[in-house]
Amino acid sequence: MAGQGMDRREMLRAMALAAAASRFSGFDRWVFAHDHTRASRPAAENAGGSSYQPQFFSSHEYSTIARLADLIIPSDGSPGAAEAGVSEFIDFMAASDPKIQFRFRYGLAWLDAHALRLQGRAFVELTAEQQSEILGCLAYRERFRPDEIEGRAFFNLVREYTIMGFYTSRAGLEELDYPGLQFYAESPECPHKDDPEHRRLGAVEAPGITSSELRVKS
Repeated sequence: MAGQGMDRREMLRAMALAAAASRFSGFDRWVFAHDHTRASRPAAENAGGSSYQPQFFSSHEYSTIARLADLIIPSDGSPGAAEAGVSEFIDFMAASDPKIQFRFRYGLAWLDAHALRLQGRAFVELTAEQQSEILGCLAYRERFRPDEIEGRAFFNLVREYTIMGFYTSRAGLEELDYPGLQFYAESPECPHKDDPEHRRLGAVEAPGITSSELRVKS
């Protein structure tokens, strides 16, 4: 289910939420643009060895959320939801917003019950093909089935927060070529210091302000 996108309204909302979420110290892999130190880690280090402890979901629920996010934005030649730490983002958002807690918890219970009825096992215990088959019927209108209305609502919820989490992570912002990721430890020097044309450039003064007015009086 690659190729998930985000429209302008979704992006603006996500950026506003991310500005608050980025201050939360519990994230291990989900990194907003200003966290340059963590962003400099190798991708393998960011993607593996996570010590994150879920704040809202149980261990089983969190594993299911992580798997759903990975199926929605897979790592198919470029960073996906797993590398971006989307599951951490979703857990934080659920822990912070009581209005969505029941929707997530009920939806996860519905998904496991649905998988158990169809395949005899919980969703995360199914094969990748079986998982994709179940989600395909929830994601695509032409495959909708009348008894899966609740599942479709839950899938839309997970998709919304997966896209939100991904496109406000460093991986997602890099995919969008977000200019705010440009970071310099110190101001770069002019790369053309030896250009003779620069010799003709004098001091630049703001309109209406003379050089004498810029001097600090002793």
